[in-house]
Amino acid sequence: MRETFFGGCGAHQNQRKNEKNVFCLHCCLSICPHCLPFHRLHPLLQVRRYVYHDVVRLDDLEKLIDCSNIQPYTINSAKVIFLNQRPQSRSCKGSANACFTCDRILQEPFHFCSLSCKVNYMVYEGESLSTILHRFDESDFAISQFEGLRVDGSEVIDEDSHFAPTSSYSNTTEATSNSVISCEPNNTSKKNKGKATRFLPGIVLSLGNRRKGAPHRAPLS
Repeated sequence: MRETFFGGCGAHQNQRKNEKNVFCLHCCLSICPHCLPFHRLHPLLQVRRYVYHDVVRLDDLEKLIDCSNIQPYTINSAKVIFLNQRPQSRSCKGSANACFTCDRILQEPFHFCSLSCKVNYMVYEGESLSTILHRFDESDFAISQFEGLRVDGSEVIDEDSHFAPTSSYSNTTEATSNSVISCEPNNTSKKNKGKATRFLPGIVLSLGNRRKGAPHRAPLS
């Protein structure tokens, strides 16, 4: 919770897409997508951003810590937990259900609006944080979950193995040696779009560009 996310990575200042949005559970350090190859054997947790605040998917966070009594929020059909307390213009007054730490109005039966609020409350009450920490399976936080994470418009490249960019078309035969076979369908030009076209071996006949000749008046009988 003390880490700063979505700031520029100091190790990759000259790289694009260098925001630190991954937390290494082994190093206890926030890293950017360019750092992933150096932490490929470590358990990694992805941090997301919602309205300028850091969130983690509930499915991921509850494998690490007891998230009971923390109000989740649904964003893009996924439940997330806010990591830290959010500023608010006014606190709850009266008998409404509110966060035990920051007095933010909550739904029943939740007691905390963020992970930090729950942790701070337990520390204030003198409770041990070890009671809410879970032993987790590192395979649940493997680097494979970040295979689709794009950096500079391309895939993240591992030091030992290289991922080829996804092709727009699938070929049924493999290219031999080091040659690359490109198979692209015959497409008509944009100005011929929507006009009938016949394909013959080696010949393309367009039926949409035939000009009509000068009109002739029918001969008088």
